[in-house]
Amino acid sequence: MDLEKRLNLVTRNTKEVVTLQELRTLLETETKPKAYWGFESSGLMHIGMSLICGSKIKDMIKAGFDFVIFLADWHSWINNKLSGNMENIHLCGEYFKDCFTALGIKPESVRYILASDLAEDVEYWEKVVRIAKSVSLQRTWRALPIMGREMSLKDMETAWVYYPCMQAADIFHMQLDMACASMDQRKAHMLARDSAEKLGWRKPVIVHTPLLIGLQGPQKSQTQFDENVELNFQISSKMSKSVPKGCIFVHDSPEEIETKIKEAYCPPREIKGNPVIETAKLTVFTERESLTIPRAPKYGGPKKFDSYEKLEEAYMKGELHPLDLKEAIAEALIEILRPVRGYFHKHPQRLEKMMKIEVSR
Repeated sequence: MDLEKRLNLVTRNTKEVVTLQELRTLLETETKPKAYWGFESSGLMHIGMSLICGSKIKDMIKAGFDFVIFLADWHSWINNKLSGNMENIHLCGEYFKDCFTALGIKPESVRYILASDLAEDVEYWEKVVRIAKSVSLQRTWRALPIMGREMSLKDMETAWVYYPCMQAADIFHMQLDMACASMDQRKAHMLARDSAEKLGWRKPVIVHTPLLIGLQGPQKSQTQFDENVELNFQISSKMSKSVPKGCIFVHDSPEEIETKIKEAYCPPREIKGNPVIETAKLTVFTERESLTIPRAPKYGGPKKFDSYEKLEEAYMKGELHPLDLKEAIAEALIEILRPVRGYFHKHPQRLEKMMKIEVSR
């Protein structure tokens, strides 16, 4: 595969690349560069993680990357995910493996690494300390929103302060060329790049994907997750497993998907802050090249869109009714997620255990 095709695979459907020139140089000089995506093991997987992150991981594999899916069990423990129960955290990590396999990411095409594997090595902790010594406490505190924590918290656990430095150390200890994540992880990645410059280490290239808004629509929150107003809005409104009606889980039934999309916020002619439109852009059109709107003949009959841009234009002009759009998106998601439902029908054990954990929380 030539350079431009590899570059396009890595950069398509992204929000930010830091930096594009560094990425180009990396692809010019390395035939099998190393990259990763780290995930807290925190609960059921929704389409913001499965289809946005999963699609980008598949792009990276096609582009020739040696890709690591990092199951951040220590980070999950520090962040009190799944009540800090490490047995449940490890179960969730195995469930994530099931989900990614069901989505078409073959286990042999990636490497799964646990944070606890790194934690066994004293040299890892040396890197954590070196990074901590290279940045101020204020800079570390400003990075805490990567944990989903608001910036104004006063009652903090001391362990939380370790988290950004550990996240940066993960990158250097695994000798990665690139780090991938959603935009809410930006501060940790910038901290890693700044630390690398001070410590004489190689800066990682950073690829950030957009955050998918929850189906309930924009949320006005008094909580501050980031100093940047736009990014704070995105984090406040993002799809979250803690709001089940506002998210599509990767193994939801067709009926559940239809109901959730039908009840979703979808103002006519509006694009910004419209979760149904965003779902079309960030999940449906990353998985397929077209979308057909199943309209009745009296409303113009079925209409096929070969690109998201054409769909957006038609919706802004009022040529597409929200209910018709919702029906099309629901049908598309049902079909896209069909392999996942099939996988868990054959291999239900971990999902059943995860559902019991969710019920008991």
